[in-house]
Amino acid sequence: MQARKRYLILLSAGACLIALLYFGGVQTPLHGYHGRPQWPHFSGSLQPFSPWDQMETEEYNVHRSPRQKRDVISGVYKGKRCRMDSCFDFSLCKSNGFKVYVYPQQKGEKMSESYQNILSSIEASRFYTSDPGQACLFVLSLDTLDRDILSPQYVHNLRTKVQNLHLWNNGKNHLIFNLYSGTWPDYTEDLGFDFGQAMLAKASISTENFRPNFDVSIPLFGKEHPRTGGERGYLKYNSIPPYRKYMLVFKGKRYLTGIGSDTRNALYHVHNSEDVVLLTTCKHGKDWQKHKDARCDRDNAQYDKHDYREMLHNSTFCLVPRGRRLGSFRFLEALQAACVPVILSNGWEMPFSEIIHWNTAAVIGDERLLLQIPSTVRSIHQDSILSLRQQTQFLWEAYFSSVERIVLTTLEIIHDRVLQHAARSNLMWNSLPGGLYSLPQYSSYLGDFPFHYAKLGIKPRPKFTAVIHAVTPLISQSQPILKLLVAVAKSQYCVQVIVLWNCDKPLPAKHHWPATSVPVLVIDGESKVMSSRFLPYDTISTDAVLSLDEDTVLSTTEVDFAFTVWQSFPERIVGYPARSHFWDSNKERWGYTSKWTNDYSMVLTGAAIYHRYYHYLYTSYLPASLRGLVDQLSNCEDILMNFLVSAVTKLPPIKVTQKKQYKETMMVQTSRASRWADPDHFAQRQSCMNKFASWFGSMPLVHSNMRLDPVLFKDQVSILRKKYKDIERL
Repeated sequence: MQARKRYLILLSAGACLIALLYFGGVQTPLHGYHGRPQWPHFSGSLQPFSPWDQMETEEYNVHRSPRQKRDVISGVYKGKRCRMDSCFDFSLCKSNGFKVYVYPQQKGEKMSESYQNILSSIEASRFYTSDPGQACLFVLSLDTLDRDILSPQYVHNLRTKVQNLHLWNNGKNHLIFNLYSGTWPDYTEDLGFDFGQAMLAKASISTENFRPNFDVSIPLFGKEHPRTGGERGYLKYNSIPPYRKYMLVFKGKRYLTGIGSDTRNALYHVHNSEDVVLLTTCKHGKDWQKHKDARCDRDNAQYDKHDYREMLHNSTFCLVPRGRRLGSFRFLEALQAACVPVILSNGWEMPFSEIIHWNTAAVIGDERLLLQIPSTVRSIHQDSILSLRQQTQFLWEAYFSSVERIVLTTLEIIHDRVLQHAARSNLMWNSLPGGLYSLPQYSSYLGDFPFHYAKLGIKPRPKFTAVIHAVTPLISQSQPILKLLVAVAKSQYCVQVIVLWNCDKPLPAKHHWPATSVPVLVIDGESKVMSSRFLPYDTISTDAVLSLDEDTVLSTTEVDFAFTVWQSFPERIVGYPARSHFWDSNKERWGYTSKWTNDYSMVLTGAAIYHRYYHYLYTSYLPASLRGLVDQLSNCEDILMNFLVSAVTKLPPIKVTQKKQYKETMMVQTSRASRWADPDHFAQRQSCMNKFASWFGSMPLVHSNMRLDPVLFKDQVSILRKKYKDIERL
């Protein structure tokens, strides 16, 4: 009975204590907070909703952790929730499309070579505008690439300089490029200034801080990375089976202290000195000997015995472990060398992850499972290895081989976000020739692009449109243009003939043109410039365009045969007059030759067939400066078109039959109006070659010795049994 009373007393006391706690009669510390809990106090009407990035007040930060408070103070994560729909003003892009403005460089501001290359690439692109009123996107002229305060490239007082820009608007519609952020010892992603609502094109960005569909992850590249062009990848066409001396290699720094040391310090566990060669050195930094461990001397000795480039070019897989930051220079080096990257950098947002399927070109590993890496790569089949290596070459040349490629890819990604209705598909980005050459404004259907026919298993439509470029007045009914028009119109594949009248004289009367079985449309060129022959005219309804000079001499049979050949090679230029380029070592420049040899690299568009998409690419992709040069000289448009098509396809054009009399039997050679009669014509073409090569960053033209002739051509067989009878009579 006494025990029951004691239990009742204890139960009552417990109930009272709980009641006191509930109603605030007793204050107890909770989670280390000793202040009295306060209910929110509402005074007056409710305040309007404030965007989350403006709520960095003292009251808002009361319950934040010290780390969160540091992030807010530094401004690095202030815009962490930014997305295109919340931090980007689409209305700026409606009037003039996607245009990019670069702030004028401020006097006295230092700028690294790498950042100069970035700005130059933007200014040379089709997106650039010098008028901020037309701009959709803004890029600072202040160098933001290196935000390590210990670096000599660090720009001081950037916070104040940025805030003083009259177009800054808290960073909205701004793009900030950055390669290095944070500093020793923790190397955070802090840029050292508040970038507000600006987008970041950043190297070594983590998935935690990466804002999907807003930021762009870019690769880490050095100051020696070329501005344009860049070297081709190192994969050899005859490297089948894809076996190399080493299975897995790495050569780089080993960090004895601080962040980035764990993974590289553990590499010796899987190094076997045979087919897995992972070399590290302690020799870096001024104080490395103070921190050296028992392995340093042995590691340094092995490190010095091996040549890095020899290892790189003779290994199937290349390890890409994180350094001080998540990204590494080893990544681009592996891509170029056709060495499949094995990524060991947990939390790294892969470069251009929004568009690139990295599982087709790299092995994404886990730093915690380092010991499993050798067995994992050994288990990959040779067929898969070859596919991986081929994809590394495509990605390197399409998006990473130069600063220009990296910058243009960044801008094109943002362009696709802004104009979502015209965004490229993943297949366009991840297959030849890549997204930079597949302009979505032309079409969103893959079957409209000549280089996707094979993948889709389709063929171009079996018809063509002839475009004859006319620059001399029509005086006589015996002029070559009229004979050419009749011969082309007789082709079984011809749908229509377009005569582009770029002559200063008025259009001839309709009855001066011969009667044909197909429509003849005469377009009076408004600007009368050479580039107008490659305008994407809406009247061209066929995939194939037969481009012709007015003085070209071709028979119907020759036209038919050339078109039949083109149907098998729809991504290339196919035609008759061939020319070649060569490197003049004495003058250290490219040369142009019209010598009659078996070797050629160009097929001139005076008598050639190609896909109509190249009209659109010529007009929309190439900068106005190159087209302006062509129009100023009234020359070189055919060379520029060959440069463009070879840059896209990485293949030579195709010459059909010999056709030696092309340009040698012209009836207007003596005409003063003929550009071919100009003595400076050849010298101009020499100059054009070098100016075009400079813009492309390298020489895209590819030499070939192949010539396609009709079967039984010039064989001792009755001409009656031959399909293209007239070719043999030429």
